[in-house]
Amino acid sequence: MADTNEVVIIGGGVAGCSVAYHLALAGVKSTVIEREGIGSQASGFSAGGLNPLEGAQIPGPLGPLAIESYRMHLKLWDALKDETGVDYHGRILSLVKVAFDDSGLPELQQSLDTFTAAKDDGFSAHWLDRQQLTELEPRLSPEIVSGMYALGNAGLDSYQYTLALANAAEKRGVTFRSGSVNGVKVGNGRVTGIFLGDTEIACDHLVLAAGPWSREAETWLDISIPVDPLKGEILRLELPGPRLEHDFSGGGGSVYTKPDGLVWCGTTEEWQGFNKETTESARQSIIQGAIKIMPDLAQAKLALQTACLRPVTPDWLPIVGKAPGWDNVYLTTGAGKKGILLSPGMGKATADLITQGATSLSVGPCNPSRFSSISSGQQAAGDGN
Repeated sequence: MADTNEVVIIGGGVAGCSVAYHLALAGVKSTVIEREGIGSQASGFSAGGLNPLEGAQIPGPLGPLAIESYRMHLKLWDALKDETGVDYHGRILSLVKVAFDDSGLPELQQSLDTFTAAKDDGFSAHWLDRQQLTELEPRLSPEIVSGMYALGNAGLDSYQYTLALANAAEKRGVTFRSGSVNGVKVGNGRVTGIFLGDTEIACDHLVLAAGPWSREAETWLDISIPVDPLKGEILRLELPGPRLEHDFSGGGGSVYTKPDGLVWCGTTEEWQGFNKETTESARQSIIQGAIKIMPDLAQAKLALQTACLRPVTPDWLPIVGKAPGWDNVYLTTGAGKKGILLSPGMGKATADLITQGATSLSVGPCNPSRFSSISSGQQAAGDGN
């Protein structure tokens, strides 16, 4: 086990804060280095959806870790609130997927089968005809011909959740420092410290949880870390009339209801490098998809438009585990659009590997060694949710 205060974690997003929290639970104090503020990047702007049953590589190699992380989230809601006083609004959601013609029915059937099969974890689903959809939400488009109601997905405020992890970790002795790491110190084939500006911080173990900026460490460690930024924009809208009671998706649009009454719509996917500027073209694209589901959204007032960069790998699987060729360096990054969902599993798995040398969590498909032969210049490609 690492000595007290000798684990350094680069990155104060949800991945880094989760590692720090789970290390602290195991009695290991760490230092988290964050250059722009806790949860200031994608972790703070995510829609906060926890869907462990669908998405890139789910069902598939990411499915087991997704459901393990989902179960951990349910236990964390009360634990983190009791410990920190931060209420990040963890809650079970109802989702209505809609089809505008018969071509959309096979996708709804697949989702219905997926949710029904997960009944042991509290998921359920059933069909909705046109009349039932109207009774459920009269503002839905009359163009919708059928729908599927699913219960069991969860949601939270991703920024407040990240803060809760950080606060709980700090209460247990974790140190947070501001600044940019510009290199590592190496001795006898191990990383013995990091350089924070002109300051050297010694460490027995290093965790890289830098999200889209993970490639910066490739030259330090002489390994491939193929994580690239996928830009996504979201609109936060004030919808006239009663508060929405369900989330809706279909026909290229998504509408998420939030506890404060706002409606979030999105999201886009663009390879724009590290450009985080919001754009009119993204706003138009998102609002068109949302209006297709619910025409009244054309009258909604824009409260906020945000953009963030998600860390994506070529195979849309996160990178979790010991860095190739290094005994004391660990990678916890690249979770893409599932970063909030996967954060408990990724954090605990990394803490387990540091403190015990192994983990029971399903991170095998996420092993960093799968990229040992990939050129560091390769950009990720794929699709996911």
